Amino acid sequence: MIFTETKLKGAFIIDLELREDQRGAFARTFCANEFEAHGLKPTVAQCNLSFNHKAGTLRGMHYQVPPAAETKLVRCTQGAIYDVIIDMRPNSPTFMQHIGVELTAENRRSLYVPEMFAHGYQSLTDGAEVVYQVGEFYTPGYERGLRYDDPALGIEWPLPITVISEKDAAWALVEPVSV
Repeated sequence: MIFTETKLKGAFIIDLELREDQRGAFARTFCANEFEAHGLKPTVAQCNLSFNHKAGTLRGMHYQVPPAAETKLVRCTQGAIYDVIIDMRPNSPTFMQHIGVELTAENRRSLYVPEMFAHGYQSLTDGAEVVYQVGEFYTPGYERGLRYDDPALGIEWPLPITVISEKDAAWALVEPVSV
């Protein structure tokens, strides 16, 4: 695996090192030792799969707070998505900053999402399927969310939003900080 840290400390894009022969290809997608060597939490408590019928579908922006803060390792296994993470660590120099990464079945890239990062994505194709390993159990009382269209975040989604859950559309806007 090839680990590339993003501008948000602790968040990594992970590319596969394919070994190809006449049969096809093989690659390691997860290794606890390699994750630990890069300072990443290798715990997997749950594995989730989501399937999105229509391009433009948006899921997110979700995170959990301590003591149930979660890491995620996100991979698109069919189609393509635009994956966005936001640093929600209050003492971080990149607090409230975000990045977006295109994950596709073709590029086989994954995104490591650290604890206290909001996460969401938009399907770029019909039939997009996403698999993600989560480092903590889903704990509804510790779940938080951000509005995908909050002007304070400035996220530019590549497509118009075609489908979104009522819950994701209803998260509150970020409160402006007075100086």
